[in-house]
Amino acid sequence: MSQENVESVQTALEHFATTGEPAWDRLHEDVVVYDHDILDAGDYRGHAGFGRWLEDWASAWSAYAMEPEEFLDAGERVVACVLQTTTGHGSGVELERHDAMVFEFRDAKIVRLDYYNNRQQALKAVGLSDEA
Repeated sequence: MSQENVESVQTALEHFATTGEPAWDRLHEDVVVYDHDILDAGDYRGHAGFGRWLEDWASAWSAYAMEPEEFLDAGERVVACVLQTTTGHGSGVELERHDAMVFEFRDAKIVRLDYYNNRQQALKAVGLSDEA
C-alpha cells in the first residue's frame, strides 16, 4: 500500500504543479491540513478548508511555483520534499526554499497534510533521520 501512496502523492503534486489546482479526487472528504509554517494558522478541514488553505498561502505571493524533488515512503505516511520559488506580493522579494509535506491516507485518499518549511522537520515528524 505504501508504494501506492507514494505514487498518489506524486500524481497529486505533479497535477498541482502543472495546473495550480488540487487533485480533488486524491483528497478524502475529511481531509485536514496543518500548516506548521504559518503561525496560529489552526487547521483547515474538508475540501473547502483545503481550498481556503491554498488561498491563504497564495495570498502572500504575487507568483509562485512548486517543483517536487523527493518522495519518501514513511510507512503509513509519505514525505514529499519540494522546491518552492516565490515572489512576495507586497515586497517583490524573490525567495527559493526547500519545503516538505507529510501526507497520511485513509481509504486510499489523502486524509491529512502537514506542511513544514524544511525537510528536517518533516522527517522528524515521521520518526526518520535526516539521512533518509
